Amino acid sequence: MSKVKFRYNPETLSYDRVETGFKYYLSRILSYFLSSAVMGVFFFLGYIYLLDSPREIRLERENSRLISQYEIMAKKLDQVQLVLDDIQQRDENVYRVIYQADSIPNSIRRAGFGGVNRYSYLEDMDNASLVVKTATKLDVIMKQLYVQSKSFDEIESLTKRKEEMLRSIPAIQPVSNNDLRRTASGWGWRIDPIYKIRKFHEGLDFSAPIGTEIYATGDGTVINVTVSPIGYGKYVEIDHGFGYSTLYAHMDGFNVKPGQKVKRGDIIGFVGNTGKSSGPHLHYEVRIKGKAVDPAHYFFQDLTPEQYEKMIHISSNSNQTFD
Repeated sequence: MSKVKFRYNPETLSYDRVETGFKYYLSRILSYFLSSAVMGVFFFLGYIYLLDSPREIRLERENSRLISQYEIMAKKLDQVQLVLDDIQQRDENVYRVIYQADSIPNSIRRAGFGGVNRYSYLEDMDNASLVVKTATKLDVIMKQLYVQSKSFDEIESLTKRKEEMLRSIPAIQPVSNNDLRRTASGWGWRIDPIYKIRKFHEGLDFSAPIGTEIYATGDGTVINVTVSPIGYGKYVEIDHGFGYSTLYAHMDGFNVKPGQKVKRGDIIGFVGNTGKSSGPHLHYEVRIKGKAVDPAHYFFQDLTPEQYEKMIHISSNSNQTFD
């Protein structure tokens, strides 16, 4: 038997009986249910927004590890870049200098990636800046490695042709000059014998009687046999390959023709006094990639160090050229 409940009524100063039937209990149940539901919603929202789920905690840890890995990778790529820079410097300043190979400009070695954004698919990621920066650095290094690999292929090819290259370098004097008495005027500023003005002399003059034999100073191919009443007069040009070429001017006669292959020491002509010349002599030039250089630096096969110093002294004391 259920209890009878009463409620005090202050107006009547008496207790009124409380009805506790079905409706009463239904309302109580509904109120409890509603309050429980509201509390459940608050706890659920708090759990979602204030507390991380085990899966979220796991993902955050993985994300943290990935960020650390990217940072470590970025540092390692910086180290790789330093090593690659050193290799490129050696390639430019040692290997390519030795083999007279053309330099690879930085515009090619360090060319960027223009045009379409290659990393747009990464920009919606968390920590996109770090990821894009690392991906960019990796791509740049990969391209530089490709260029360097091609460079070493070229150097390897030149290395295999080293013997041919050594035969081709103009490494002897173009006339017999063991006593060095035929060294007349060297490389540098000299007084022009005709115009009596100061001009830069891009070669080396050897005084010798007309008819003295002239020798090819390295293996190569005759590319020019020219007769002119002015300038170089009768002259021969030889392409030695590997960027080297030589010119022999003011000759009296030729012993070669265009397209002919010659070996170092072959007689290509004879000393003369043709063109703009003030006396019998040979004007001799060495060029690398078309640019004239001091021929005295290339007589290492037929001069001792003492003879070389003496020849430099003799040629530097001459104030006037023969041409």
